Amino acid sequence: MTHLKRSAAAVALAASALLLSACSSAPAPDTTANAADGRPVVDRGNWPEKVPTHGLTKNLSLPLETYMASYEDQVTVEQAANDLQRACMKEYGIDLALPRAGANPPPSDNDANIERRYGLTDRAGAEKYGYELPPELLVHTKQSMRELSDVEVEVLTGHTKPAPVKAPKAGQAVAAPGQRTEPARAEVNGKKVKAGGCVGWSKARLGAPEADPVLVAELAGESLTRSMKDEKVVDAIAAWSSCMAGQGHAGLADPYKAMDQGVTQDQRPTPESIALAVDDVDCKEKTNLVKIWFGVESAIQDRQIADDKDRLTGIKERHGKEVAAARQQMTASAR
Repeated sequence: MTHLKRSAAAVALAASALLLSACSSAPAPDTTANAADGRPVVDRGNWPEKVPTHGLTKNLSLPLETYMASYEDQVTVEQAANDLQRACMKEYGIDLALPRAGANPPPSDNDANIERRYGLTDRAGAEKYGYELPPELLVHTKQSMRELSDVEVEVLTGHTKPAPVKAPKAGQAVAAPGQRTEPARAEVNGKKVKAGGCVGWSKARLGAPEADPVLVAELAGESLTRSMKDEKVVDAIAAWSSCMAGQGHAGLADPYKAMDQGVTQDQRPTPESIALAVDDVDCKEKTNLVKIWFGVESAIQDRQIADDKDRLTGIKERHGKEVAAARQQMTASAR
């Protein structure tokens, strides 16, 4: 897990101050023990809430979140694809265990990252962890997967195994890695290799789009950037900055600057970072910054949705069909 830079520009582009990538699932928790420490591989208790139930963003959900893939839906699709790929590989006499989806959840349910979209918003968390994440989200659950043979890679992917990158000789310029591949052999164990391998076949079965739509993320980044220029938000941020200065934290132009200052290099909160975080949240509450900012951005997103209704509806429908197919597949696999 890595911290992304929390500048206003980065937050606008990523629609998040601490956006972490991960996927999730609808099946019952996988309680297979982690070989390292006995923890469950998949622990749904650590999955993010769909809508915050505490803090200054309690019950808040931006309009564009309707068109974003939820964490649970992402894992549902990923796990269904894994199940299909494993079944597909068995057709060729290959037993391949793939990692379980949902093992390393992010702190937010979707790309809006509403909990930290406007900076830190949870006082209880600030008192314990400052600007850092809870310890359970800092632990990475490892899932081992054996090395695949050349044939197994071809069956799985539909192409040959990339050749290992050779180390450059002394005095030789370092070139970009040449991970060239060739189409897989036509048959394995008397059975024709599927186009795109078992991975491509699984995507086709689930109706997965060729590429993830970026429209929603682009609109969310645009709405955040535009909201920061709104007079109401500018005034509210100025009031927050003045409140912070009154608490001994001068020179903070916006909440993202506080996050930049409060995040520690080793992800361990200090008394100073905790004090800053608590004052940050308290000043947001005193100035009503979060609700003002959320209201302004919601209005912007409502207009965006009205302008792009057809494309957004199409994205939502395609995603819904993919998730429905994934759930149906997982139900069938469980029988």
